[in-house]
Amino acid sequence: MLSFTPYSYPKSHSVKEILLSSLTAGVVVYLFLIIFQPFGTENFHHPYKYLILFPYTLIFGAAFFISSLCVSRFDEWNLVSELLKILAILFLGSVFSYFYNSLFISHVPLSFENYGYMFLYSMAIGIPTSSIYILSRYIYLKNSRENISEDIDSISNPVNSTKAVLTISINTTELRVAEDDFLCIQSMENYCTLYYLDNNTVKKLLLRISLSGILMQVQTQTIKRCHRSYIVNLEKVKSLKGNAQGYKLILPEIDFNIPVSRSFISVSIPQLQKLYISYYSSITEA
Repeated sequence: MLSFTPYSYPKSHSVKEILLSSLTAGVVVYLFLIIFQPFGTENFHHPYKYLILFPYTLIFGAAFFISSLCVSRFDEWNLVSELLKILAILFLGSVFSYFYNSLFISHVPLSFENYGYMFLYSMAIGIPTSSIYILSRYIYLKNSRENISEDIDSISNPVNSTKAVLTISINTTELRVAEDDFLCIQSMENYCTLYYLDNNTVKKLLLRISLSGILMQVQTQTIKRCHRSYIVNLEKVKSLKGNAQGYKLILPEIDFNIPVSRSFISVSIPQLQKLYISYYSSITEA
């Protein structure tokens, strides 16, 4: 039997990925409506029938986008959280669909009873499509974990032995990454995602190790923990935004910002200031 609760679940961090997923979700709903024509849709005859059904694509796509954008701020995410997000999407979609159907298609009076029918319709459409979406992403993550050792082998040998090299031991496997190529680490429960550069291309690798376990192996003068879920190479930080209530570090190589917890501000921010002072001094002297 599968136990879904303890497993972390892949969550979109970039707006571009969220937008693409939202468009896909909307198109899937539209295809479901025109192919299977449920809830009496086959008896609805109109010269612009498929055009009238198209707004449901925008409705469910927008609901998916809004919900995914809101949850992208959370650090920890698992299958139960994803299921709750799907329910929120179906709820939002049913509300927007109800108003669209009542005001522009059926022209029936607004009532809680009529909305109840729309909510059931939305659930009937959303549950099978959402199940396919959730299981496919879950299987993808599960397979990624099973292939960790194969991915590690591809970066085990550093390109340039003259560079400072970080050595990370995971069970019986050992991987080495040049310190200059190290970007950051993001944790998800007992797994960490390592972001690094390989020939100036950003790569990421899922590792089965806790953040505290990997921190002891990679921490240097410039590689520090800045959040309960993040380790960052401070030399790769090009700018930061926010204030003492909530700083975010910006690395141009990755498409998401790295938060800095209050408890780590006293460690991270002064060191960043030293790096910037040293950097600008070298430019001035040159």
